Amino acid sequence: MKAWRAACDFTGHARVFVPPGVYTLGEVIFAGPCKGTHSIILEIAGTLKAVPDVSEYSNFAWISFESINGVIITGGGTLDAQGQSVWQFNDCKTNPNCVHLPATLHFNDIRNGKVMRLKLINSMGFHLHITNSYLVRFHGLTIDAPEDSPNTDGIHISKSNTIKLSRSVIRTGDDCVSFGQGTNNVTVNKVTCGPGHGISVGSLGKLAGELEVRGLIVKNCTLRGTTNGIRIKTYAGENANRALGMMFSDIIMENVKNPIIIDQSYGDKSTDSLSQVKISDVLYQNIRGTTSSEIPVQLLCSSKLPCQNVRLTNINLKHIANTPITSQCQNVNVGYTGIQIPSPCHGPSS
Repeated sequence: MKAWRAACDFTGHARVFVPPGVYTLGEVIFAGPCKGTHSIILEIAGTLKAVPDVSEYSNFAWISFESINGVIITGGGTLDAQGQSVWQFNDCKTNPNCVHLPATLHFNDIRNGKVMRLKLINSMGFHLHITNSYLVRFHGLTIDAPEDSPNTDGIHISKSNTIKLSRSVIRTGDDCVSFGQGTNNVTVNKVTCGPGHGISVGSLGKLAGELEVRGLIVKNCTLRGTTNGIRIKTYAGENANRALGMMFSDIIMENVKNPIIIDQSYGDKSTDSLSQVKISDVLYQNIRGTTSSEIPVQLLCSSKLPCQNVRLTNINLKHIANTPITSQCQNVNVGYTGIQIPSPCHGPSS
């Protein structure tokens, strides 16, 4: 921390280097604001291992970066949170008010950031959590945790604008990438996901006063053996929000259970969603591959606020066992162009 403080107080080009080797590290916060006008470079060449004791963490994160304008984290090193030692304490499947275990990397109020060439493994909670941040790029990351590890989302973004994720591989026990409330202008490009729960917008509508989600682009990605492919999920309750202006393009699905799904009854077994989250202007384009589901396209929207201007262009999905497949629609204004396999919906829509 002395090295970081010196770099943060320096007005010139500053670099902090973690040499090759294995180091055990407890909770740490790299805090600004810093005095220089140049990005601080944190180069991690070694392996950092977390203290595997949740009582040691007060900030819900292992390594945090806060209130910094200009930071580059790189070096080809590994962040090993040793989550296998604490996953037993995760009770989120049975406790709706559970407290998430610490994230590996937490970015809060970061401007002009880059994270490149790092490996994050076995997070206690989320691997990467970005909030209240602007103009941050993630490139060349490897994120790895077992398929059955609980709530180990790869990258969760909320209340942030102009975020880019590219050329990364994510294998985890939950969403590979998830977009929470207040996420705007995010591009995900050339990411390979799986195992995991896929790429998710949401969940939205759980809390009152949530901020809208707008301007998402997911392109040139591959999903392998995931529970979901591209999913938009909202709660069926009374909390209002909007999700609009989203494009999912050139996606390859390999044995994905639910390749295309809008679920506006998330967390509720009701077949008629009363969700107050308005979904509109969504494009699914050039999506192909294989599925294990007989209903690989599910557009299940709210009867209170039907989805508007949902478009599917060139969808080509086949069942891994050559079983007949179909689509399902509910409360959605949807248009089709190009190849459509499965066939377009003929169910109830509005």
